[in-house]
Amino acid sequence: MRSYRHLFRTPEFTPLFLSSSAHIAGQTIGGLALGTLVYEATRSPLLSAVSMFGPSLAQVLGATLFLSWADGLPPRNALTAVSAGFAVGTALLALPGLPIGAVLVVVLAQGLIASLGGGVRWGLLTEILPKDGYLLGRSVFNMMSGVMQISGYATGGALLVAIGSARVTLLLSALLFLAAAVLARLGLGPRPARTSARPSVAATWRTNALLWSSAPRRRLYLALWVPNGLIVGCESLFVPYAPGAAGLLFACAALGMFVGDVTIGRLVSRAVRARLGVPLLLLLAAPYLLFFTRPAIPLAAVAVAVASVGFGSSLVQQERLLALVPEELSGHALGLHSAGMLTTQGVSAALAGAVAQVASPAVAMTAMAGVSVAVTGCLGWGMRRGGRGRAERGAIVPG
Repeated sequence: MRSYRHLFRTPEFTPLFLSSSAHIAGQTIGGLALGTLVYEATRSPLLSAVSMFGPSLAQVLGATLFLSWADGLPPRNALTAVSAGFAVGTALLALPGLPIGAVLVVVLAQGLIASLGGGVRWGLLTEILPKDGYLLGRSVFNMMSGVMQISGYATGGALLVAIGSARVTLLLSALLFLAAAVLARLGLGPRPARTSARPSVAATWRTNALLWSSAPRRRLYLALWVPNGLIVGCESLFVPYAPGAAGLLFACAALGMFVGDVTIGRLVSRAVRARLGVPLLLLLAAPYLLFFTRPAIPLAAVAVAVASVGFGSSLVQQERLLALVPEELSGHALGLHSAGMLTTQGVSAALAGAVAQVASPAVAMTAMAGVSVAVTGCLGWGMRRGGRGRAERGAIVPG
């Protein structure tokens, strides 16, 4: 499947796409509003970064306890409940006088919910589309995410200026989550769970151990999690780096991600794509090294846009990962990727905020980028050493 037209003609693809679009728009607008609200109240880069990316910190707990439910629940019911839970949580965050501690509790609870949602959504996508259509479909979702982030950050920034109230902006975000829940409930069919095995914490542990048991899969997961997460740590400092232009920087990051996903998902052949994983990860980090010079906003925006093209590397790694797991574990495997990536992003945001607290946002962003380059170099060396034959022997055999 190489046509966008065929994608949107596939039953259930469009409602899943629209529901996910509304959910991501809600996260984008709500995250910017919450980060701004917390920074205005505390003047703390650390608390601002954690409030925006705090849900990611809870992903590790969700991945440890709940991922078996990604394949063990009916997808329509699960996705409806996830978006509805976000709507309720975001409405709570808009309450006046809510202590910072309570804010962090709510965002961490949202992270637990999100750890299940990623596995359900991407597992359902593997059912809706044929095998040769997954990469194109996932690239469309990534492009949509970029568009929603561009428009969401631009809209969120405009609303914060026009309305002058981060709390009202949070309520608008809650309405978007509610719309996502309605779209999932009304647009998706009543599919059964992908596996008949009873989901449990023990089942989650067993499957996680199985997925982690092979060196090729471990390297793929680390490549999906760590370099990406460290750069999101850089992004978490856009508000303290440029309080008046954070929305612009976030929009430029989303634009670069959009370009990378179009290129990798639609324009590059499979043979070429297979060689681009490590170079794209290096591109993701290298432009952020310029922040050591504290560039002005125009140059910073260009650097951020160029770097974010490197997020297309995740499509390359996901394609390799799906080749190493059976279909009945696709939701769990992709959920582990999503949860681990978001966890690393949350940890990196907290670490970047802590460094910025004692140094400066520019120094912290440079440090995170440097570590990302070093990690990518180590992973690239390990992948070359492992070789393609060993990667193929790392595949899980069903049954």
